[in-house]
Amino acid sequence: MLLIRCFTIFFAISAMAILPQIQGMSAFELRHRSFGFSSSPFSAALEILQKRIGYNFTSIGLLRRAMTHSSFSEENNRALSLLGASIIQTSASMYYLQRDIDISSKDLSLRLTEISKVETSCAVDGTRLGLQNMVRVSPKTDSSAPSVVCGAFRAIFGAIALDTGKSDDAGSFFWAVHDAKAGGALAS
Repeated sequence: MLLIRCFTIFFAISAMAILPQIQGMSAFELRHRSFGFSSSPFSAALEILQKRIGYNFTSIGLLRRAMTHSSFSEENNRALSLLGASIIQTSASMYYLQRDIDISSKDLSLRLTEISKVETSCAVDGTRLGLQNMVRVSPKTDSSAPSVVCGAFRAIFGAIALDTGKSDDAGSFFWAVHDAKAGGALAS
């Protein structure tokens, strides 16, 4: 219950931070905001990414932000990454508790820690999606660093939650992507 309450508070704070920046813009403006009408390599990469994750954004600006590291722009993926991490944690908690309501808090915590590890879980999933080749970073930042890839990976699910207005939808897309790797982190 505490996890759900914390998630709700975090989601509300994150939404308040992001929504004013995109509120009042048409879907067309969000898709083409400050990027022109030509198909840039970045736009093409976002199209490929949408196919890989199996989700087409209504507001492509959210995916653009999810693929923008803080070293590249002040309009970046930090808040979306925090929201995505919370969605992943909540979704994993639900999964494990639905499988075994008697799971000890220690076992649940260990499994949540495993699914949240930067180097062994979200960076691996993000690298499999090719995020290291898509995320926009400054020239001094290594786009293949696990923390950069993991942040972008988590931000995708924060962006999906805002795009659909439903954190459960984002959790479903996380499982579709995460389960696609051999065995996922669920093998227990």
